[in-house]
Amino acid sequence: MHKLKNNFFYGWKIVFIMALTSSMTMALGTLNFGLFIKPMGDELNIGRSYFGWASTARQLTAGLSSPIMGSWIDKYGSRILLPIATLITGLGLILLGFNSSGILMIVIFGLIGITSLGGPGSLITTVPISKWFIEKRGKALAITSLGVPIGAMIFVPLTQFFIDTTGWRNTWMIFGLLAIIIIIPPSLYFLRRQPEDIGLIPDGEQNKSEDFIDKEVSWEFKEAVRTNVFWKITICLTIISIATGTIAIHRIPAFMDRGLEPQLIALATAFDAVCAGISTFIVGNLVKKIGIRILGTFAFLLLATASLITIYANSFFIIFISMAIFGLGIGGLMFIHSFIWADYFGRKNLGIIRGKVTPFILIIGGIGAPISGYVRDYTGSYISVWFFGTGLMFFTAILFFTCKKPKKIN
Repeated sequence: MHKLKNNFFYGWKIVFIMALTSSMTMALGTLNFGLFIKPMGDELNIGRSYFGWASTARQLTAGLSSPIMGSWIDKYGSRILLPIATLITGLGLILLGFNSSGILMIVIFGLIGITSLGGPGSLITTVPISKWFIEKRGKALAITSLGVPIGAMIFVPLTQFFIDTTGWRNTWMIFGLLAIIIIIPPSLYFLRRQPEDIGLIPDGEQNKSEDFIDKEVSWEFKEAVRTNVFWKITICLTIISIATGTIAIHRIPAFMDRGLEPQLIALATAFDAVCAGISTFIVGNLVKKIGIRILGTFAFLLLATASLITIYANSFFIIFISMAIFGLGIGGLMFIHSFIWADYFGRKNLGIIRGKVTPFILIIGGIGAPISGYVRDYTGSYISVWFFGTGLMFFTAILFFTCKKPKKIN
């Protein structure tokens, strides 16, 4: 398990497993969820608000479980937690194949959410990367992000293909089984909590952890929470979660309502994720030079711009452009979730810090999707709520620009 003779750092194995997991999560009711909304809604005779509440239920339970999950990741790592999370998620997807009502769907998504697998800045897949890397953290997270576009290119078109050929019920069950088969074995075999556990140090610069002096300043949660920037970041990530929730999953059925072919929408959705992965990769490689504050502000402006285009998009070309720009913004947002807490407050207590702040972000941020669904059900249009979400995105960009890295006074 130690550093190999060819100087290959074990941490890159962790990166590979998390990239593989990120790839598979594109099929686990995250990016591909929108493709199920119209066929499930038509068969079960349920409104769009139910799907919004399903998304929110997933975020709600993820938020409630995140304080415990974060502390467990600090103590035990993801070697056992990730397989358990995958098993729960996989079984949940299989149950969706037998779903008979909107309420049951919401309950199942709530159970899946307990694991927080595939959610915004998933603790179980991103915290371990920050434990294994400091100087190369941005690069490691960037490489991990490549799993997103790869997974999108494979699983989003495959989702629509399976729905068209075998039905939405079988599609859920197929992806549930695939997740269990693809993620669990390598996770059990390769994952380790942090480099010090096997005699290594972050970034793989030396052979012995005893000789290593951690130059990264790590904050206790009680110290971090007293800083203004802690709350600014929390507010930004919460508001942007509300804003993206009004648009993200509802774009796909809205485009179908406008008469576009599902396969074309699936292609645009996949390209959305490709752009997200490209964006995260670029941001990860630029963050040391430009800084997360500037890059994050730009990402929020991209989201706002894409949302404005989405409101007026009536052709495949314009929809494709809106999805691409939205993906670029989402990629930046994903990187912020994964990077900023470790960059600003260190890696030692990262799981605890992120675990305690995540409930605010996910639970409050989860109201966007059902609100958008209700507006659509009662007015017949998303336009008003999408304008509201776009305004929130512009506000978040301005606020995030003020989030400067804090200095710890000893």
